[in-house]
Amino acid sequence: MLTLFTAAIVLGFVFNAAPGAVFAETVRQGVHGGFKPAFAVQLGSLVGDALWAVLGLAGVGLLLQSPALRLPIGVAGVVYLLWLAWDSWRAANQEFKVDAGGAVEGRRALRAGVLLSVTNPQNIAYWAALGSAMGAVGVHQPTTTDYGVFFAGFMTSSVLWCFICAALVDRVFRGVGRHWARATYRACAVAFLALALSSLRDLVVSHQQTALPGQPPAQHGRP
Repeated sequence: MLTLFTAAIVLGFVFNAAPGAVFAETVRQGVHGGFKPAFAVQLGSLVGDALWAVLGLAGVGLLLQSPALRLPIGVAGVVYLLWLAWDSWRAANQEFKVDAGGAVEGRRALRAGVLLSVTNPQNIAYWAALGSAMGAVGVHQPTTTDYGVFFAGFMTSSVLWCFICAALVDRVFRGVGRHWARATYRACAVAFLALALSSLRDLVVSHQQTALPGQPPAQHGRP
């Protein structure tokens, strides 16, 4: 059980530390408001992470591999990433003010984290591959207890990463001047656009492969 718990913590850190849309939004919010909104994005992403984890551990992950479910989730994620790209670029071109943010900004950052995580189709593939990950640590026929231990380890590392990532973003980006803050917003806009196009490409390739007989759907890790 200790080995499984430790493995889940390590996999959780790898999962959460991978650069992607959640990290880009954390940086964007951290530049504007510091630790609190950056932490709110990370905390919001836990909702989606926990949702996909529960569904994956419950065996629903295989069902979600169906294009009928995977495609609309992926399209929603692409649309939201495109909106974030536009919003970041627009905000960088407006009168920019670095401040501590408020309750409204905190709720907006929390909502952004939730939406980015819930609409991330790569989470489906990650949790659908959970069986092989557990088999690598010697759990070939996992029980309910094994799933519970793995979930506890994963969420423990996810919660810890919320504090670590928000603190790093606050320390690295919070003190930048307006010029660099604008540049960071534009960089985030480009990152969101690149992620949206990459997700769209993956969805098209996956849809084409599932339409061809004998071709397995594409598997991708979290961006």
